[in-house]
Amino acid sequence: MQFSIQLPMAKTQFCVPLVIMTLAILAFLFDEQLSTQLIYHRTLITQSEFWRLFTGHFFHTNFAHLALNLSALILLWTLHGQFYTAQRYAFLFISCALFTSIGLYYFSQDLQQYVGLSGVLHGVFVWGALLDIKHHDKTGYLLFIGVWLKITYEQVYGASTDVIALIDANVAVDAHLWGAVAGLVFGLLSILKKTNTASKNIEQDSAIRDLK
Repeated sequence: MQFSIQLPMAKTQFCVPLVIMTLAILAFLFDEQLSTQLIYHRTLITQSEFWRLFTGHFFHTNFAHLALNLSALILLWTLHGQFYTAQRYAFLFISCALFTSIGLYYFSQDLQQYVGLSGVLHGVFVWGALLDIKHHDKTGYLLFIGVWLKITYEQVYGASTDVIALIDANVAVDAHLWGAVAGLVFGLLSILKKTNTASKNIEQDSAIRDLK
């Protein structure tokens, strides 16, 4: 018996994840030169350095932190890359990044600094699981339930001590929560948009048939 995995290799499916990966690697390589100007820093955001709400996500505490997030980025692409287009994924990523940072800013006021893609990736995960469900893939339900169980566990008990030791920093579990909420909102909007488009197409087809 042979098994084949068809990766989403169309340019529009991988170009934006590739750009994100490249930017994260560059941010890591030039961390000393760039981080002070670009990472999420509450005090400096309060002083109108609003770009940090977005740019801070590309930085990481150490190589293990970077490797974990880039591995997750690739895994999500293999799982849900068939749903990606350059425009859709870019909008999803930017929306999740800003929503995560704004959520941290207003509701996690004790958190002074934050770096990493994990919050955004939780949003991408939830969005992909919802589209799986929309396309009648039963694994979508498992993924959707699983990620919310993980987030609930983190909110109650905190992050794994092993992960904390690996990345040499506290895990901002609230970032995972706000990223997932952003992915939920974006996913539901995507589903509603497709449903409305399908309904309009059906109505148009029916009207055309009536005219004949």
